[in-house]
Amino acid sequence: MRFKLLGRSGLRVSELCCGTMTFGQGRAAWGASKPESAAVFERFVEAGGNFFDTANSYQAGESETFLGDFMGARRHAFVVASKFSMGGRPGDANSWGNHRKSLIQAIEGSLRRLRTDYLDLYWMHAWDQLTPQDEVLRALDDLVRAGKVLYIGLSDTPAWVIARSQAIAELRGWATLAAIQMPYSLVERTPERELVPMAQALGLSMLTWGSLGAGLLSGKYAPRETTSEPRNERHGRLHYHADRSRTAALNARNFAIVDAVRTVAHALDATPAQVALAWVRARSPGMIPIVGARTAAQLDDNLGCLGVVLDAAQLALLDEASAIELGFPRDFLEGEMVQSVLYQNMRGDIDASGGTQRV
Repeated sequence: MRFKLLGRSGLRVSELCCGTMTFGQGRAAWGASKPESAAVFERFVEAGGNFFDTANSYQAGESETFLGDFMGARRHAFVVASKFSMGGRPGDANSWGNHRKSLIQAIEGSLRRLRTDYLDLYWMHAWDQLTPQDEVLRALDDLVRAGKVLYIGLSDTPAWVIARSQAIAELRGWATLAAIQMPYSLVERTPERELVPMAQALGLSMLTWGSLGAGLLSGKYAPRETTSEPRNERHGRLHYHADRSRTAALNARNFAIVDAVRTVAHALDATPAQVALAWVRARSPGMIPIVGARTAAQLDDNLGCLGVVLDAAQLALLDEASAIELGFPRDFLEGEMVQSVLYQNMRGDIDASGGTQRV
């Protein structure tokens, strides 16, 4: 496994991140036992991975506890990311959300369960739409200055909030953002409308979750579940089929994507999951897929994406099958009419290789 720099920092992280939401069974029966989780951890390390993502809410804290036990005296060798926002106590209004009181309680619990005195990366798990962002940023900056956190990031947050947050942090001399986390896959490309170009412009790494479309892109569903109802493009879904605690979008559009993935997988002698992850990796150098697995065998399948190289024709096939409308303003600004007016039909004469490259 090779390494990438996290955002505009010098921190080296593996090109895949091991997601540990499956570690433990404290909240969901589909979680992995401790021996199964240990096997996944060790296999990822054997493959050269050093980047682990967890949260105080995963499996009611068991994910962090297991990860802390597995690292033991090797803690220094790993880049550990955890999150706050969602792991509170039922009935306690101030143990949830993004405000300072919730954040401080969350990190103290995470450090205790992980058996460490610092986190390499600390995420705001999701924007709560209530806490002023300067409160969040100042509290995170205090943790960085105290040595409890090295780098910070925002997960599941609108692009305008992230961009404003980075500007606030830069202007006030606070710790700046290194990365964002978002859902992104062949069946969920809507982050391309705002989040992806924003992250690329600001130099933020993009950790992607759900890159197998809740299992749809692993090939475990058959086209028999399609429906003729009108399409809801926002999520690319028509009908949801429950699989344990997850859902998978089962509709004509998404099964057309699955067919394209299977075609490419057959041509490359790869699995559909490997092709789906390889497509995400090919979208931008800043993208780092979070791979979650319940068993070491599932992880091995995911790790196989590192050896999959998609050629131009295969990328075009997958892009066409999964294409979405970018909407205003991108479709407007990138349309032929506006482009001709902006560049006076000279766009082809301008070398933009030194500028921001967008998906």
